[in-house]
Amino acid sequence: MRSVVLDTETTGMPVTEGHRIIEIGCVELMGRRLTGRHFHVYLQPDREVDEGAVAVHGITNEFLADKPRFKDIADEFFEFINGAQLIIHNAAFDVGFINNEFALLGQAERADVNNYCTVLDTLLLARERHPGQRNNLDALCKRYGVDNSGRDLHGALLDAEILADVYLAMTGGQTTLSLAGSGADGSATGGGQVSEIRRLPADRPRTRVIQATAEELEAHAMRLAVIEKSAGGPPLWVQLESGTHQ
Repeated sequence: MRSVVLDTETTGMPVTEGHRIIEIGCVELMGRRLTGRHFHVYLQPDREVDEGAVAVHGITNEFLADKPRFKDIADEFFEFINGAQLIIHNAAFDVGFINNEFALLGQAERADVNNYCTVLDTLLLARERHPGQRNNLDALCKRYGVDNSGRDLHGALLDAEILADVYLAMTGGQTTLSLAGSGADGSATGGGQVSEIRRLPADRPRTRVIQATAEELEAHAMRLAVIEKSAGGPPLWVQLESGTHQ
């Protein structure tokens, strides 16, 4: 599958108050690998950038004065994302702005991203996997060990690159090992080779086993009793130990 990790910066929010896109950043993934292809552009929005937005991304009206307008790059942008799975953090925000830009050009078919792309929202995915926790991009970088040290301000291309790393980590990591008989995408290759096998040395130190103390076992049993009372039945751990789990 071809995926495009996408981010935008805008003059402010919401889009219903006439705010516009001022930066688009995209990076391409093929088979969960970064291809090196990207799309990046700054745009003249024909309106002022809110001061609050400048504080977030640092993009000023003066900087944008000589930049192209969306109509100038619309076809190139469409060709880059057409048919791809779009991976976006808080997709409703970016998709709403993209739809609006195409609508302003009178391009009805392109004014609904879902007509030509599928969309995966990594914010919704993160909320499913980490309910009740902070799931903004910085929090996910910390959780998954992704380097975001260069992210003093928001920037569409930098954030897309960081989000690509977060997405790969959050969904199982980048596919780098080709197993015999299958390619990176899981298809049969007939002559695939394992790129590298690392075997543990035979004389390695044995793993130390630390047994629970009597106090710890008692506390564990008390905790299971609380869970059983709350759930109205024995917890899975007890079922597995007793062999009653179906």
